[in-house]
Amino acid sequence: MAAIRAVTAAAFTEVEHSAPSVEADGTPGEATLVGWLREDAGWVPELSMVAEADGEVVGHVVCTRGELAGRPALGLGPVSVSPATQRSGIGSALMHAVLGAADALGEPVVVLLGSPDYYGRFGFVPAAELGIEAPEPAWGDYFQARPLAAYDPSVRGRFTYAAPFDRL
Repeated sequence: MAAIRAVTAAAFTEVEHSAPSVEADGTPGEATLVGWLREDAGWVPELSMVAEADGEVVGHVVCTRGELAGRPALGLGPVSVSPATQRSGIGSALMHAVLGAADALGEPVVVLLGSPDYYGRFGFVPAAELGIEAPEPAWGDYFQARPLAAYDPSVRGRFTYAAPFDRL
């Protein structure tokens, strides 16, 4: 867990829209969030994945259980790649792996908050196009969804992330 926290902190230290720190040392909120998620009932261990290079953790991705209109759905994030290895394909590999695993587990949909330019390459679309409402309407097209094989388009409504997201 310490290696995941370290890579997450390093990945988000210089990010303009990073979650605010909740710790005295200024650690990015995403690093703290990962620890909280691991302790939450929404934690899905099969959907927490690391990337290693030369025995060192250089990336991490996680999906946790949320709800869409009272039904199970997944929230993806944070996705972290160490600054020294960014733009080398690690983030893309983690995204493909976690989406493939979620699909294989029979999950219906994955949502996230992030850049449409980046996440569109993985099949994400603005969630509103699928009738999925963001927890925060101001997120607009940055709140995105990726339907998986078990997706039921009749399930529409508000998405709620795992409880730790509300602590940030």
